[in-house]
Amino acid sequence: MKNWLFSGVLFLMVTSAFSQGKVTGTITDGQGSLPGANVAIKGSKVGVSADFDGKFSINTTVDAGELVISFIGFEPKTVKFSVATGVTKDLGTIVLTANSNELSEIVVIGKGIIDIAQGRKTPIAVSTIRAEEIQAKIGTSDITQVLVNTPSVYVAGQAGGFGDSRISVRGFAQDNTAFLLNGQPINGMEDGKVYWSNWSGMSDVANAVQIQRGLGSSKLAISSVGGTVNFVTKATDKKEGGFASVGVANDNYYKTTAAYNTGMSKSGWGTSVLLSHWQGDGYNDGTAGQGEVYFISVGFKANENHNFNFLLTGAPQEHDQNYGKKLSVYETYGRKYNDNGGVLNGKYVATAGNYYHKPVANLNWDFNINDKSSLSTVLYASWGRGGSVGSVGASPKRTADGHVDYDAIVAANEASTTGASTMALRNSVNNHEWYGLVSNFRTALTENIDFNMGLDLRTYKGIHFRQIINLLGADYYLDKYSLNNPNNQISETFTNNRYSVLTNYADEKNRYQWDYSETITYGGFFSQIEYAKDNFSSFFQGAISNQAHTRTDRYGYVPGNQDAENVNNVGYNVKGGASYKIEQVGSFYANAGYYSRQPYHDNIYLNFGNDVNPLTKNEKILGLELGYNYSSKFLSGSINAFRTSWKDRVTSTSSEVNSVLQYKTNEGVEQLHTGIELDFVAKLMNNLDITGFASFGDYQFVGNSVITVRDEDRNILSSANVDVDGGKVGDAAQTTLGLGAKYEILPRFSVDADWRNYSKLYSNVGAVKNNLELPSYDVVDSGLSYKILTGSNKQNSVFLRLNVNNVFDEVYISELASAITANPGDTTVRGLNSDNRGFYGYGRTWNFSVRYNF
Repeated sequence: MKNWLFSGVLFLMVTSAFSQGKVTGTITDGQGSLPGANVAIKGSKVGVSADFDGKFSINTTVDAGELVISFIGFEPKTVKFSVATGVTKDLGTIVLTANSNELSEIVVIGKGIIDIAQGRKTPIAVSTIRAEEIQAKIGTSDITQVLVNTPSVYVAGQAGGFGDSRISVRGFAQDNTAFLLNGQPINGMEDGKVYWSNWSGMSDVANAVQIQRGLGSSKLAISSVGGTVNFVTKATDKKEGGFASVGVANDNYYKTTAAYNTGMSKSGWGTSVLLSHWQGDGYNDGTAGQGEVYFISVGFKANENHNFNFLLTGAPQEHDQNYGKKLSVYETYGRKYNDNGGVLNGKYVATAGNYYHKPVANLNWDFNINDKSSLSTVLYASWGRGGSVGSVGASPKRTADGHVDYDAIVAANEASTTGASTMALRNSVNNHEWYGLVSNFRTALTENIDFNMGLDLRTYKGIHFRQIINLLGADYYLDKYSLNNPNNQISETFTNNRYSVLTNYADEKNRYQWDYSETITYGGFFSQIEYAKDNFSSFFQGAISNQAHTRTDRYGYVPGNQDAENVNNVGYNVKGGASYKIEQVGSFYANAGYYSRQPYHDNIYLNFGNDVNPLTKNEKILGLELGYNYSSKFLSGSINAFRTSWKDRVTSTSSEVNSVLQYKTNEGVEQLHTGIELDFVAKLMNNLDITGFASFGDYQFVGNSVITVRDEDRNILSSANVDVDGGKVGDAAQTTLGLGAKYEILPRFSVDADWRNYSKLYSNVGAVKNNLELPSYDVVDSGLSYKILTGSNKQNSVFLRLNVNNVFDEVYISELASAITANPGDTTVRGLNSDNRGFYGYGRTWNFSVRYNF
């Protein structure tokens, strides 16, 4: 009895010493819960995360204090509390105010590497899209589609097939916009391009997407001319749980996804895994595709100072493709028409497609050196295998409706007296290996001054060749042009399967038309100093880098002459900005930057050969920006003006002339992009949000350009000095408008809609004096969301989402690759000459998904 009394007294003493009381509450955005929101007691290390319903419970050892509550995309909030000993204090519902320009401490790895703009300390134009919006609205689209409700952004190319979209920011194509995965550069090192089919898993694994328009504030030694887009993926989740989802959509599309987090163990280990499969027929004819997404993240927190996270992700896929066609062809066969394929042995076989598997791995290490200093490092690698599908030989025979007549082709091949193919199917293979390291050291020099410095190191090897995948009844394909293996009879075929492609590709004796490789090494050093005190902040950045290029051609050159001249280019950039906040009025900011950017590898060597192009030199970019941000309980928004000058650049386009594919290169081009942007979020009532944006740009070419035209085999057809002054830059709408609304009809049941208008859109034909303007158009997207709470404690949920895109089935031309003027008497389509080639945008589409969170 005495022992029992002693134990009870001791228990009461301990609980009194370590637990004064308990504070609970529910965190929402005024419409729905905010699962995962951070709750901490100010001045202590005590903190918790809200559950799936936004509820939290935190023990406190003090009778009064303040809770600091934060969540990605929202203003942090401080809430006072008082609680008596042994009592539970319910603070009720706590509403956070949205701040689309903030991305907070949801990022738990690579904090010094991931270039996130937070609050007033970064005076730039920035927008952030949270995971909830990505998962709700992405549907069957590429990840680029989540950025369409952002000023000065235009997305095109989706009509080509799954993953074939392109994004322009402030009129600059995606090879001139920096894309980062957790701070790791992902633009191709040869040409700066990004192929979104390789990144189809981003919509599943992204915590957030942040776009910094203009020169941005990236600490890396990169040149973000149009902007910087950072995809922040999930790290190893601290809480145990997961989800399973199923989605269906138009054109026989469906997708299944499952994910599970073990949570962090007492020893500091945790694992998060996601697997997904998708497939569909594609909106346009002959654009079927399928693929998977895998994601695994293993985290280890050794102690308070060392945090590690290993990540492996990939999105193996294969899909058929559609090419732009004459408007007259669409008028005859319909907007979904695609003639890149036909029926072979009872199965549809495409003559245009893409297949790729690109595993990406990275290891993050965050080292908190002391209270003032930290070091963040990421070591990464990617191994790309795959390429494109096409045909080789004579132009394919066609059926009456224009499709490929495989029966006639096979019959001709089988009748060949030599056994050589008249036409075969081939792959253009683009394999690569990429390794890199990014490291950033940060220290607080004083209470108001932060200093960053770091390294950006990369090495890349690309291998490019063509191989045969189907001889179509022939015995071999005859390659006549290799200097080292003339009249080569190729009888071995290879696959374009998304998994076999990792190891199944042609050796040197089975390659044709070209076989070359390049190695690019890159080393950059960057630094930044930032000052912030009271309502004033400023930053200054500088970076210098060197790119070294080598090229080896095994097809067009004999041994001893296969290695091109090595080329080294040094580049640099400087950026700076300042911001001042006036209470109750808002904050004003200005920034400027200058880049001397090295040309891409593909522009250094002439005609895809070993001769160095004497016209290429460092491109010169000067950017200026002024802006104003305002935020209150009911309204937040920004307005900014920009001017970006880009000199000595090189552009390339392709088009079909008289059934012959031609490549046009513009060298020595100057572009001038100016504009004004506006975006806002308004909360008119507790259950209604209104968003909007507008951008008014003027993107044009300046001066003269050297234009070189080459055929499909890269032979020069013509070269001339051309006046392009005042010509409009194409492939990006120069005026964009948007308005959106989200209304909560009942608790956890909401409807939303987004309207967008695009105008001043011109053909994608490179630098020309007189470009062709496309008709303006409007698109309306809408959706319904409903969340059902399940489980004994209502901690699980079922989320249902229905999207309808292009609700009113607007018929519009999204892009053209020609600029043929309509003269009197010409046949026209929507006011344009019917011989122009391009794509129509998607008509009405839909998708529906069910997601169970546990």
